[in-house]
Amino acid sequence: MGVLEWFSRSLRGQDLAGVLPPALAKLSYLKTIHLTRNYLSGNIPPEWETTKLETLSISMNRLSGRIPNFLGNITTLKNLGLDANQFSGTVPPELGKLVNLQKLILNSNNLTGPLPQALAHLTNLKELRISSNNFTGKIPSFIQSWKQLEQLEIQASGLEGPIPSNISVLSNLTILRISDLNGEGSTFPPLRSMKRMYKLDLSFNKLNGEIPNLDDLTIMEVMCLTGNQLNGNIPDGIKGRQSRIEIDLSYNNFSEQSAPPSCRDSLNLFRSFSEEGNLTINDYIAQNVSVLGMNHSELYTRARLSPLSFTYYGRCLADGNYTVKIHFAEIIIRGNKSFHSLGRRIFNVYIQGKLELEDFNIVQAAQGVDKVVVKEFKAVVKNKTLEIRFHWAGKGTTAIPRRGIYGPLISAISVESDFKPPSNGKKKILIAVLVSVLVFIFTILGLICWKCYFGQRTSREQELRGLDLQTGLFTLRQIKAATNSFDAANKIGEGGFGSVYKGTLLDGTIIAVKQLSTKSKQGSREFVNEIGMISALQHPNLVRLYGCCVEGNQLILVYEYMENNSLARALFGKVEYRLNLDWATRQRICVGIARGLAFLHEGSTLKIVHRDIKANNILLDTNLNPKISDFGLAKLDEEDNTHISTRVAGTIGYMAPEYALWGYLTYKADVYSFGVVALELVAGKNNMKYRPNEDYFCLLDWAFVLQQKGNLMELVDPNLGTEFKKEEAIRMIKVALLCTNASPALRPTMSAVVSMLKGQTVVQEYPLNPSIYGDEFGFKALRGQHDQTQLQSSSEIEPLSHSSRTARSGSSFTFPKIHKMSLPCLVLIQSW
Repeated sequence: MGVLEWFSRSLRGQDLAGVLPPALAKLSYLKTIHLTRNYLSGNIPPEWETTKLETLSISMNRLSGRIPNFLGNITTLKNLGLDANQFSGTVPPELGKLVNLQKLILNSNNLTGPLPQALAHLTNLKELRISSNNFTGKIPSFIQSWKQLEQLEIQASGLEGPIPSNISVLSNLTILRISDLNGEGSTFPPLRSMKRMYKLDLSFNKLNGEIPNLDDLTIMEVMCLTGNQLNGNIPDGIKGRQSRIEIDLSYNNFSEQSAPPSCRDSLNLFRSFSEEGNLTINDYIAQNVSVLGMNHSELYTRARLSPLSFTYYGRCLADGNYTVKIHFAEIIIRGNKSFHSLGRRIFNVYIQGKLELEDFNIVQAAQGVDKVVVKEFKAVVKNKTLEIRFHWAGKGTTAIPRRGIYGPLISAISVESDFKPPSNGKKKILIAVLVSVLVFIFTILGLICWKCYFGQRTSREQELRGLDLQTGLFTLRQIKAATNSFDAANKIGEGGFGSVYKGTLLDGTIIAVKQLSTKSKQGSREFVNEIGMISALQHPNLVRLYGCCVEGNQLILVYEYMENNSLARALFGKVEYRLNLDWATRQRICVGIARGLAFLHEGSTLKIVHRDIKANNILLDTNLNPKISDFGLAKLDEEDNTHISTRVAGTIGYMAPEYALWGYLTYKADVYSFGVVALELVAGKNNMKYRPNEDYFCLLDWAFVLQQKGNLMELVDPNLGTEFKKEEAIRMIKVALLCTNASPALRPTMSAVVSMLKGQTVVQEYPLNPSIYGDEFGFKALRGQHDQTQLQSSSEIEPLSHSSRTARSGSSFTFPKIHKMSLPCLVLIQSW
């Protein structure tokens, strides 16, 4: 048995390929299988059901499919590790039969569905880790059954809050990590009974209210509560912790007055040290100092490591110039020719928000492993704070040679002032002089600026506080740090009221910052109204608003950043930027857009008409899910005021004829624009740019002719080949043509469109009547605009750079020539 145990352990990290061997089931005395960190694929062979295994660890492979039900019949199992594979589907209830199980690790798979009730029978569990999955439902109340549990990790699992109150019965917990819960927020869970706990992470759970008294948790070493909505006073028991304890209360609603008067690094009210990624990774310590061939090798035997990023804040520094030296040495990824030499570490270094090292590779810079490289920088400290941030560059390796070690690696940091700090006596004199001078200056400036500046700002801030915002408030300093002071290199577009920048928050979140230009006609009241409106709109197919900044004369919106740019670029942008969208993806995008519009029109209490639906205003996230942008500039449908005066705004090629020609605006104008976008999705062509011959001047024009000829399949994008279902393509085309009917009354609602696209209802068909507006839907009236807007239209869909530019919402067009032939700009808002 000892030989078998040794044999099983020796197979870890051996680059083994192929499938798990069924023949292992014949080893009747085999109790332990360790096959972690290999390249095994397939699934667990059913022959293993007959084994008497006590430990099965097959983590970090390429196993896929559903977790087999028969694992529940190996009742001798005490440890089961299936993490970091590609398992999918739900957790089989049969695992509840493993009554001897002490450790269950399912991290980093694609598991879905709720946790089965049968898991309540695992009363001997001591460790459960289910992070990084796609589970649904709430954290089950049956967690109270796991009274022996010592370690519980539910991070980014997909589960919803709140944390059940009966978690208080888990008094044996030493490590509790529950973060990134979906759903509504809740108050702080009861934890006082967990007197053995030394690591606590409840970050990003929308926890609200005050932190309760946690004096009973006397052996706590790490407490991370960042990214919640906690407020009130910080308990004295937390403020009085010894310096050895790491406490992170950043990104909550505390004020600096809640912090203790002394500058102490261990209490991170606004982050003195933060680490993002797999928090199970501790400081790496080299095992053999003798192999480190450098001077002062003891300085490099220990290094700070993170899979994603971490940030150091130097607090309570005197303002002035400093010299920063950062020491690096690669002591983890070795140079030998084995599985452990395959890793490649690449990261970025920011000091005071400025990118100082990009795509930094320690091995290249030091010309080998176990060699030192020291980088020196100059930094200016303001407001007594120095920020040094290290962030994984999204390149290199992730799970090789070991999971979680591919991010930034830092051996040491030294910070020295370039000036001699003043003595205490000089400080007092200097402060007295400065205070006198500043009082005089501010008195004069206050008299000059009060009326023209502070009055306006106070009014704006009062308006902002008067709104029930469901969003966050950013300081101008945070925005500048994220965008590198609105660096031109981060500019990703020009919106309807100003510029749009790409930025990165301190926690690594990438954002899109919409900065209103000083020349914008949109005043503070209009801006505040826009914030209030957008903050109330939450839907998977709408671009999310993270927050806003109203500071001084700055009016800024902060949106989520969409990695795959716009639908316009994906379909008919420059060749190098186009995406290969298969039919299933196009259909999903079409349904997603329809759902988003149905929410704006019917699901939201605000009832919004977008007015400028186009491919350029449909953005795509990492998974190519569509999200509607620029809806914040739409007009509300107020039930007690159905007539509002507005200008005709939109984009030629997408505007409904009754809106473009007569200024007549209803929800059906959005339906028309959606129909054009749906047609572009099927054809893969831009409505205004595609002209099959001189008889047709746009895609829609040609589609109506093909409809009359009964040859709609000619519209389908040839790039799809035969990889699509003809009936689904015909259905989408017919829905698009129905949406672009000349008569608004005959266009469907967007909720009806969703139903038709999903095949739940039959697509309505009406006889085509081009003369309802005369002149073929007014196409001739618009043809004169086509040539002069062709260049403008093309500029909307071409990004400036793939790496840093995103085709965000472009400015709406106005049509002075059409205005001359239209009715007065009195627009009727009406439900059809």
